[in-house]
Amino acid sequence: VQLQASGGGLVQPGGSLRLSCVASGRIFSIESMGWYRQAPGKQRELVAMITSGGSTNYEDSVKGRFIISRDNVKNTVYLQMNSLKPEDTAVYYCNARQIIGYWGKGTQVTVSS
Repeated sequence: VQLQASGGGLVQPGGSLRLSCVASGRIFSIESMGWYRQAPGKQRELVAMITSGGSTNYEDSVKGRFIISRDNVKNTVYLQMNSLKPEDTAVYYCNARQIIGYWGKGTQVTVSS
């Protein structure tokens, strides 16, 4: 399974960005898809996750600001990020689980004025 993420960039505090991640390859049943992030000097952390059934899980600091969604037909997961803060600055990684976990290359999100 290959994952291709897009949508990162530079945005001012309070702004919005939308990340997308498309899965391709030998796909038969992706159990969950999600986003992790890693800021400089910090460990990678879960941001949001969504199962094939639509159940979601969010890291506390993004609840109410970020929305994860998924198109099972297109094997695509989205992360709508609103009210962005400087502390959201990180490299964001797409993850998909199909028996084992797969990672995409990261996309940089920078929140700065």
